[in-house]
Amino acid sequence: MAKQDEIRKVKPCPRLEGEIILSGDKSISHRAAILNSLARGKAEISNFAWGRDCLATVHCLKAMGVKIGRKGSRDSASLLVSGAAQDGLKEPADVLNAGNSATTMRLLGGLLSSQPFLSIISGDASLRSRPMRRLIEPLRSMGAEIWGRGEDSFAPLVIRGRKLHGIDLSLPTPSAQIKSAILLAGLFAQGDTVLHQPVPSRDHTERMLKQMGVRLENSGNLVSLTPLSSPLTSLSLHVPGDISSAAYFLVAGAIHSNARIVIKDCGINPTRTGIIDALAAMGAKLKIENERWEAGEPLADIVIQSSELTGIELGGDVIPRLIDEVPVLALAGCVARGKTVIRDAAELRVKESDRIATVSSELSKLGAEIEPLPDGMVIYGGRPLSGAELDSHFDHRLAMTLAIAGLVARGETSIRHAQVAQISYLGFWQDLFSLQA
Repeated sequence: MAKQDEIRKVKPCPRLEGEIILSGDKSISHRAAILNSLARGKAEISNFAWGRDCLATVHCLKAMGVKIGRKGSRDSASLLVSGAAQDGLKEPADVLNAGNSATTMRLLGGLLSSQPFLSIISGDASLRSRPMRRLIEPLRSMGAEIWGRGEDSFAPLVIRGRKLHGIDLSLPTPSAQIKSAILLAGLFAQGDTVLHQPVPSRDHTERMLKQMGVRLENSGNLVSLTPLSSPLTSLSLHVPGDISSAAYFLVAGAIHSNARIVIKDCGINPTRTGIIDALAAMGAKLKIENERWEAGEPLADIVIQSSELTGIELGGDVIPRLIDEVPVLALAGCVARGKTVIRDAAELRVKESDRIATVSSELSKLGAEIEPLPDGMVIYGGRPLSGAELDSHFDHRLAMTLAIAGLVARGETSIRHAQVAQISYLGFWQDLFSLQA
């Protein structure tokens, strides 16, 4: 990603009101593209997340010979995938570029380990600085030949695909990306793959694999997969709205003094709803309406109103269910009465930025009092926020968090490198400004 410097300015507004129709869930979109590429038949994936991360996955799949197209208008296009089950994936002619997307690199790393060809996958400077050793080690234990750069196995990753064997593995940390990579490798392995999670992480891969005909069992912390005996069955679906994108507007509605926001068609997979549980525990006026199902995933409409929040302590099993939402939850803690403590979130240190450090430093510029911890932060809430010049550090979740902060900070807040919001939420800025009455 080019190091552009787009500056966005945000000011407080007297009221936040309206409906948000979310773009598709990023995690589900990645998986729908990858798994349908391995299937027999054609699939149409509506409400696909067209942000840069998911486009990186699409481009990598096309480079391996998968026929992928679009249907419909630019703003509401569906992804069309013709599965490569009959002919299989092809060796890419060039280095695969995952851009800024760790999901792309990790999930495809698992898949490529089982394919009968050589591949190299790299990404932008940010992704190349993120350690991949915890991906490489379990894949090697399945027989994979995969190499990274240096002791922590940084990208680019070089993968010589080969026949793998199943594994019985206890995952040291809850990570849906690593779990999904191993399951993708296990689809083509000899023997079952059994994974023991310390706590359940997001389960979109498991749900989709079941929908596509895979013999998979998941109960509590255990996931067991039997390799494919026939190609996957293609799965057309409408992708639920991304709850990680909804989180910014849930917090905006809760912390603004005059707000009512309705978020339509939002995924409420219980492995992802930690943000809802945390805000409810803080006293948010939040309602879930019109619950229903789509392709094995639950979704609903969520209504959020101005609330008087109180600080809470977060840690343990809830953290994997809200790890991407910690930056905006930290903002909620800044506005809440009392102290908010976030622990057991050391994974934030190796995201697109060191989110413990960058969230603490940028929100502090607004007047918040935050004490960073090795695995989280302590937020002393209730202090008034004032506009300031801020920097996203090229981290999409930080950029969006700072934009929401600007809605409640006195004066004007400017955010450098604001364009990175498009990595995960293409229409974020339009949706934000549409709510300002």
